Amino acid sequence: MFRALHWRLLISYLSVMVTILGIFTLAVYQFVAYNLYQKTDRQMLGLADAAAHSLSKIRADRTAISRQMPRSFDDDGDLDIPWQDLRENHQSVEWYDANRQLLGKVGKPLTSIPLAANSYISQQGQIRALTIRVYEEKQSRAKQELQGYIRVLESTEELAEELDRLLLGLGVAGIIALSLTGVGGLWLTRQSIKPIQLSFQQLKQLNQQLKQFTADASHELRSPLAAIKTSTQVMMTHPERIHPADVDKLDAIASATQQMTCLVEDLLFLARTDVTETNLTQEWRAIPIDELLEDLVDFLSPQAQAKEITLKLDSLKEVFVKGDAFQLGRLFSNLLENALQYTPSSGTVTISIASQDKFVVISVEDTGIGIAPEYVPLVFHRFWRADKARTYREDGSGLGLAIAQAIAQRHGGEIVLSSQIGVGSCFGVRLPIAA
Repeated sequence: MFRALHWRLLISYLSVMVTILGIFTLAVYQFVAYNLYQKTDRQMLGLADAAAHSLSKIRADRTAISRQMPRSFDDDGDLDIPWQDLRENHQSVEWYDANRQLLGKVGKPLTSIPLAANSYISQQGQIRALTIRVYEEKQSRAKQELQGYIRVLESTEELAEELDRLLLGLGVAGIIALSLTGVGGLWLTRQSIKPIQLSFQQLKQLNQQLKQFTADASHELRSPLAAIKTSTQVMMTHPERIHPADVDKLDAIASATQQMTCLVEDLLFLARTDVTETNLTQEWRAIPIDELLEDLVDFLSPQAQAKEITLKLDSLKEVFVKGDAFQLGRLFSNLLENALQYTPSSGTVTISIASQDKFVVISVEDTGIGIAPEYVPLVFHRFWRADKARTYREDGSGLGLAIAQAIAQRHGGEIVLSSQIGVGSCFGVRLPIAA
């Protein structure tokens, strides 16, 4: 159990770390890529601005492209650096007139895409393009006329390779970090589970001690209860020695003693079931379930007739279940008594048998008051009480359904309950068929 918990914690921890590292890696990559492309765009814009000063000369003489322009100050007083000093090998510059006709270009032919009419930056494959408009100088802004266009092209192959190396480095670093995180997480999960394991062992030991105490206490209570019961019965056999006012008191004592005896016996049975090994099946034998149910019906028929309830067997067939006859008898006796208790007069309690693969399903169905859906998962809890309509009977211990479930589970089966308020309940006992 704890091994599985340990690995679930480790996997959860690593999943969180993988998510964090993935987000961090993506953020770093995007940040670096954005800054590199921004730097490239600034370089391209600087080259385009420098090349724009040559547009008028190239329009007049296309051979001016090959001539180096001296450094000078422009109209704003800024130093005008020649475009030849700014261009790199992986860049090309193109000059266009106002009609977007190519006037000249320098550098490697990087693309053949047509010139755009607007100034913008675009990316096509590994080619990045920046286009600017050039207007006539020394004119008012309202009367500026378009002189032409400058387009700078740059190969981003080296930039992409640099980003690939960055991604590889981040991946390797992430794997190393994840490996170290896994080792650390393995140690941390082991340390975190140790207190849980210790607490579990302590609780398990306390639970075992509690079960043993319940068994011992129930066993020790049997003797004084038997003495009280016997003494009461002896006194009641001699009514002439009893004051008439004490007769009702003795009846109450006898009733309470019987109720306590049932409670102790049920607690002792459950305690023995909890403490002893559940695999002690070497003494079990094949039990004919149909005969066992017929005997129970014969035994409980007077009780059903007293309440004017129809108790019937339906679809019974010869089926054998390997187990303990006494325990199985108690299982179905508890279910039938529960059904009779909560079925009104003129109602019906039906027992049926059906086969499912290697299992037999014994159904105990009544037309009683039913159980609310929210209470269905709770009916097998020890000492559980629902509303007043489902309180335990005065002569019972309140452990009947819990005992029935314990017996079914000990025989490798289960009990399934379906119920509807005002319609009735159906307890389905699923047990493996004897081989």
